[in-house]
Amino acid sequence: MSGTSLHPESPGAAFDEFLRDVAPAGGSRRPWSPADGPMPALYLSHGAPPVFDDPQWIGELHGLAQSLPVPTAILIVSAHWEAAPVSLSATGTAAPLVYDFGGFAQRYFTMTYPTPEASALATRVRALMPDTEPVHQHNRRGLDHGAWVPLKVMYPYADVPVLQLSMPSHDPARLLELGRRLRPLREEGVLVIGSGFMTHGLPYLTSAMWLENHVPGWSADFDRWAAAALAAGDVDELAAYRTRAPGLRYAHPTVEHYTPLFIALGAATTPEAGATTVIDGYQFGLSKRSVLVA
Repeated sequence: MSGTSLHPESPGAAFDEFLRDVAPAGGSRRPWSPADGPMPALYLSHGAPPVFDDPQWIGELHGLAQSLPVPTAILIVSAHWEAAPVSLSATGTAAPLVYDFGGFAQRYFTMTYPTPEASALATRVRALMPDTEPVHQHNRRGLDHGAWVPLKVMYPYADVPVLQLSMPSHDPARLLELGRRLRPLREEGVLVIGSGFMTHGLPYLTSAMWLENHVPGWSADFDRWAAAALAAGDVDELAAYRTRAPGLRYAHPTVEHYTPLFIALGAATTPEAGATTVIDGYQFGLSKRSVLVA
């Protein structure tokens, strides 16, 4: 299995090559200004450390960031932090990371992502929440891999403040409302991201799927259904996934990697206008579809 993005011969070599040959050219990107209008909202299929050994996915994530003005800050909701009441990660400079994965090379447990202070963004988020729903501020919890892994590729110099918001529910209506409350941040240049994975049936992957990226029918079926509903702006269809989505039992045996989508859709100005797919394809048979909504 050596030489694959799951078990690479040299862990992180593709990322090192990216840092050396590609990332420096992106250093002159234009910062967001009010003349740009609101920043979009994103749903990202975030990946785990194998992203750092997948040059295609590195290029896709970095290309996505390059297509946008540099945000004033990033607010991200990840599948890997389910907590109510709504909670915020630590806001200090160089907040710690959460290495919430296992079975990978030691290098990935020593990676850092020392982003700037995000206390101003935390203040804005608290102001947008209703008085009846207190927001808990963590002093020590850092960014989990659903946040720092994709952002380390998109913004490799850690020069944008990043704040993580917990996912308090899997109810689409509640998450859509939470996204709507976050919508004003986009007008201030904040990039709002829901980070999950379009299909995430890890228990049902076979060795062939892992090694050969063979796409099982349940993954392809769910992805096609979601892609069609997203393109049509059919939020009701997407919200009715428990009864409407093909292959749900296998694509999402638990749904925390799907439901961050509703944060992004709620934050969109016109979700019914449809979403634009910015990354597609599969890794290890799982759909890495990521979308942008305006």
